[in-house]
Amino acid sequence: MEQNLPGVFTATKKDGTVYYRASITHKKKHISLGSYPTALIAYGAYLEGTSLLTDPELHLSAYSVHRILPFEKWVCLINYRENGIYFSTPIYIYKKYFEYYLSPEAVLKFDIDDLFYYSSHKIMRRGRHFFVSDYGMQVNIMNRYGIKNYAVRDRDYRFVNGNDMDFRYENIEILNSYHGVTRKNTKNGIRYVTKIHINGNYTVGTYNSDIEAAIAYNKAIDLLKKAGVDKNFSPNYLENLSPSAYADIYSKLTVSRKISNYLRV
Repeated sequence: MEQNLPGVFTATKKDGTVYYRASITHKKKHISLGSYPTALIAYGAYLEGTSLLTDPELHLSAYSVHRILPFEKWVCLINYRENGIYFSTPIYIYKKYFEYYLSPEAVLKFDIDDLFYYSSHKIMRRGRHFFVSDYGMQVNIMNRYGIKNYAVRDRDYRFVNGNDMDFRYENIEILNSYHGVTRKNTKNGIRYVTKIHINGNYTVGTYNSDIEAAIAYNKAIDLLKKAGVDKNFSPNYLENLSPSAYADIYSKLTVSRKISNYLRV
């Protein structure tokens, strides 16, 4: 009887244990629904999948822990039903953006431009950090939006609408792009303060642009290393600046005497 259940297929593990796979074909698209310990549970998954693909009254809000299919599969099937495209990752598409469901409560929002990337990259979560696996390495998705690993929210970047699950480009504002640089609003306009950590934070100087402030940080590193400070500093990289332009700014910048005279302080 079990072998005649629609959408249910028997499989065997290496140790000889029998289990059951459920799958469904809809509009010539073959979709796996997962593996289950009994044929009846697998058949229940098949029936649930069939309902999701054919019943427009079933929405994401209808999901509960008592369902057979995992929530991620609900998202995939409902998106396929309503948008005509199947993704293996839990994505639901809207007109100008899409949502990526980590759970019914944890929903990330992205621009449509990112659809191809996240349709083929599963997002993992560790606390407030979100990662994807790229070539066997875990990559923080914040880097995709110009947010450095060392960045601090509301100091180096901010979410414009306050929602830190909304990764649409218009919602991410980069405040400080470089190591040791902080943007300050002063009565004379925006200035950039550079600080470097040795045994405590030392102010390198205040500058008119973030590029000058970033180069000043690099200059402070060079001075400290020449003075014998043995510390693994991370210099700033300025990709769009030619070597000659970099050298010109570097030579004109002044840094605090506390940096150049560090060992004598």
